[in-house]
Amino acid sequence: MMARVEDTDIVERVAASTGLPPRVAARVVDDVLAFYRTPTEDYVRRRHAELQAQGRKNPEIFPLIAAELRGRLVAAPVLSERQLRRIVYG
Repeated sequence: MMARVEDTDIVERVAASTGLPPRVAARVVDDVLAFYRTPTEDYVRRRHAELQAQGRKNPEIFPLIAAELRGRLVAAPVLSERQLRRIVYG
């Protein structure tokens, strides 16, 4: 059984290229896909909290998050600092 991954080709490729058992490879693929399925709003809130916990301030945080969103594999829509603030603070 290959966990929840519907595309077994990617699981087989990960297993073959890493030497992981298929069941472990499926779990890795599920984790990666779950990361990229995270809604933009959830990602922004999580990253904002993480960066604040590191002692960073909003003038540094929001441009960093905006750049990260542009660099994601499946890019989120371009969001202004104001839009990012509204996601975090409502």
